[in-house]
Amino acid sequence: MYDIYCKTGIKVSFPIIADRNGQIARKYGMISNDISNTETVRNVFIIDDKGIIRTILIYPLNIGRFIPEIIRIVKALQMADCANGSTAANWMPNQPVIVPPPQTFEALQTRNTEIEKNRNGITWYLSFKEPPEKCIQE
Repeated sequence: MYDIYCKTGIKVSFPIIADRNGQIARKYGMISNDISNTETVRNVFIIDDKGIIRTILIYPLNIGRFIPEIIRIVKALQMADCANGSTAANWMPNQPVIVPPPQTFEALQTRNTEIEKNRNGITWYLSFKEPPEKCIQE
């Protein structure tokens, strides 16, 4: 952590663990035995504030992680939670989110009327809304 700070000026505010014998890496499937018995593949675990693993990315041993995508995933998770919706394929920060599908036939009919009026969707199960102001990320 100190080296990261010295090289970048960034203070890491989350725990980093040492796994000298590889016990944790094996437990989480980070050792690819067909490639190496000791080297880990490049895993990224995104864990929320409740301790729930929300995303696991696994990169081959010889491929670096793509930090802009990792940041986009974190922002998408935050937006989906805040806006009570989902993010679409290729979603980028502050774009509209997908509205959860209606749970009743009456709500479905209302949704179709809203889509016709606002042009904010394709069909009752795929419509969009602008994220609430409180969810807008900088």
